[in-house]
Amino acid sequence: MLYEDPHFVHTLQQTLEFIGTFAFAISGIRLAADRHFDWFGGFVCGFAVAIGGGTVRDVMLGVTPFWMTSTIYILITFLAQLVVIFFNRYVNKLNHAWLLFDTLGLALFTIAGIQKTLSLGHPFWVAIIMGSITGAAGGIIRDVLLNQEPVIFKKEIYAIACIVGGFVYWGLYSLHFNIALVAVTSFLVVCLIRLIAVKYHISLPVLNNEDD
Repeated sequence: MLYEDPHFVHTLQQTLEFIGTFAFAISGIRLAADRHFDWFGGFVCGFAVAIGGGTVRDVMLGVTPFWMTSTIYILITFLAQLVVIFFNRYVNKLNHAWLLFDTLGLALFTIAGIQKTLSLGHPFWVAIIMGSITGAAGGIIRDVLLNQEPVIFKKEIYAIACIVGGFVYWGLYSLHFNIALVAVTSFLVVCLIRLIAVKYHISLPVLNNEDD
């Protein structure tokens, strides 16, 4: 069956990683442009964001980081840099463009992280954690490079969207739905949660120090 075909799953995983790399790279380079980084600084920021979460995941899983197996991820980041350089005027006209690309990268890498973890034989609870790390760690690295508070530590919904998407993936996968349908549905769940939370200012409760 399709959801059991390892070649199809591998192809889908790589496709998600390619698109996720482009989306996260755009997100990082756009914010670097806002801080007036030079071209090299923008590329470094975009590449670090694009590979950060997947690198942390692969190191924790004990496998070669995904971007070290092919130059395609460097080329995708270079393409993202060219898009920002030559089409920045048009990208800037898109309201909250960086948020859109960040959300796409978050969702795509979450699904890719879950799939890769499962393909290595780990249980689903580990896959959900690895998926969340894959999706969210790149944003942390981006914010650190840009010297701002990581969005994951704010009350804004971010990693929670990855976790919910992971449970949706788990539920549909357990019911033996088509793997492409599982991936698309989980992707949409992560995107919708993130975008709705930002639009309507939905957030988690904030920790308060009683002495404040």
